[in-house]
Amino acid sequence: MEVLLRYGRDDLLVNLPAQTDVILPRTLPGLADEPAALRQALRQPIQSPPLRELVGPGKTVVIVHTDITRATPNERILPVILAEIEAAGVAREDITLLNGLGTHRPQTDSELRQLLGAEIVANYRCLQHDCHDDDNLVSLGQTMLGHPVRLNRHYLAADVKILTGFIEPHFFAGFSGG
Repeated sequence: MEVLLRYGRDDLLVNLPAQTDVILPRTLPGLADEPAALRQALRQPIQSPPLRELVGPGKTVVIVHTDITRATPNERILPVILAEIEAAGVAREDITLLNGLGTHRPQTDSELRQLLGAEIVANYRCLQHDCHDDDNLVSLGQTMLGHPVRLNRHYLAADVKILTGFIEPHFFAGFSGG
């Protein structure tokens, strides 16, 4: 029996014994209009002011996005978020996109264009966090166990901080994201 499996961005054909039971997930439809649903969530959030009320002219904004190791659809959600921020009067030069790499390697230019979209990379300040670059980290002290707490300088300097992502099972950590 041949079964086609999703493998990264491609498919992988696998040969299985004929007596194998294959259990397929139930297919559910996606959102009819994903950008409209996201705009509505940004304009009518649960227990929070709308995004346009949190940002405005003269405010600096940092958007921390996931890197290529996560399946967050950055290239689909960031244009909607950026449009809302700019509609509130935030100047494009006051917006920074920060790749939340953790300890992962930086993305190549090609990977960044794939991750964010070529238009975003060409028109916005896109930085990549480096957890080993002491010049871009600010010490906030230590945890109760004595572990240092250091955050990205660009993140801390922004008036408004927006984080994108999702929560998923993680092989080593239990869960990832948040």
